Amino acid sequence: MKILIKNILTVQEKEADFQVKETSIYIENDRIVDIGNNEYEADVIIDGKNKLAIPGLINSHTHAYMTVFRNYADDLPFSQWLFEKILPLEDRLTGEDAYWGTMLGIMEMIRTGTTCFTDMYIFINEACRAVDDTGIRACLSRGLVGSGDDEGGMQRINEAKREIDFWKGQGNDRISFVIAPHAPYTCDDKYLLNVINFAKDYNLGINIHLSESRNEIAEIYDKYKCTPTEFLNRLGLFELNTLAAHCVYLSDNDIDILSEKKVNVITCPVSNLKLGNGIAPITKLLNRNVNVCLGTDGAASNNTLNMFKELQFVTLIHKGMEEKADVISASTGFKFATANAAKALGFDNKIGKIEVGYKADITILDIDKPQYYPRNNLLSALAYSTNGDEVNTVIVDGKILMRDNEFLTIDEEKVKYHIRNISKRLLI
Repeated sequence: MKILIKNILTVQEKEADFQVKETSIYIENDRIVDIGNNEYEADVIIDGKNKLAIPGLINSHTHAYMTVFRNYADDLPFSQWLFEKILPLEDRLTGEDAYWGTMLGIMEMIRTGTTCFTDMYIFINEACRAVDDTGIRACLSRGLVGSGDDEGGMQRINEAKREIDFWKGQGNDRISFVIAPHAPYTCDDKYLLNVINFAKDYNLGINIHLSESRNEIAEIYDKYKCTPTEFLNRLGLFELNTLAAHCVYLSDNDIDILSEKKVNVITCPVSNLKLGNGIAPITKLLNRNVNVCLGTDGAASNNTLNMFKELQFVTLIHKGMEEKADVISASTGFKFATANAAKALGFDNKIGKIEVGYKADITILDIDKPQYYPRNNLLSALAYSTNGDEVNTVIVDGKILMRDNEFLTIDEEKVKYHIRNISKRLLI
């Protein structure tokens, strides 16, 4: 497939910041082959008038299947939300439920400009099926909980092994894997060592929830006499490339550890706010050169998978908290959702930028909207004016997944039909 996007305003990295300029983008197969020349013959030509091309957004932490729990257990404290509402429902889910929930999540992410996501889930193969069917890019991880060598915990590790062996490399490498011990409070030290050994054997990174709530801090201290960050560091988990979601409650020593071990911190501001878990110390992490990324968390706690909403929150709440309008600028927040996220996945030479040689993962926005006039600063508009409805066309791996707001790889009505049936069975 050859695609030419003609005369379109494009966000590109320039040194340490971004520039927006009108250009043309030529794609062959899965790669960006040329930028600036609009004389190519192509199978598909996209007119860039009143459009803005950006690198596809990367949602660095979510649970896509949890769309089936959207708007179900709201306005509850975190522990009650998780242990009394969400986990009992998860026990009733089937693999097929998880597939359709993930399909709905992918549909929402594509609709709002996300081209890649990092997922933690409970059913093997179902997220892979959904990613393969839709054409999106994803880094997938089977969630693991366990104690020592208990049968259930080891079974989950073996399931993850089987899934990785079957799916790795499929879909032109759109599907990649890390391994996901759920959290320090759901995996004890012995079980985490088993997970670490598995990750080393399979050359995998780690995806984990870390320091999300005050209860977690207290529970880990009571058991191990240290913070969750210190606990994982003692076990050697941070010797592996780690994506640590939330990181709301961090001591100065914790931040030093995360910096020294080059841990990637995934902030999920909307989920943390909604569950009353607080606000992560992002500016402190940035001051210690920690790679910060952005995620939505699951739709049960957000309640959307809209990265533009997340971008707006992350660039605003820290200004208010610190009473400084110049912290977490629009360009800094945008990097959280693009280049920083690609770096966390080890894909910093493949995705997260619109550059020659990079994968053709591109989101095109219709900026002929009231909120985009006047066009004084389009990068600022991405953080402060965009709501996600402006997304018009989405390209992943050189394949058009949505054009002019129409899905090309998803039967939208079929997904909605299955979700309605699942909701009636589980929630009503």
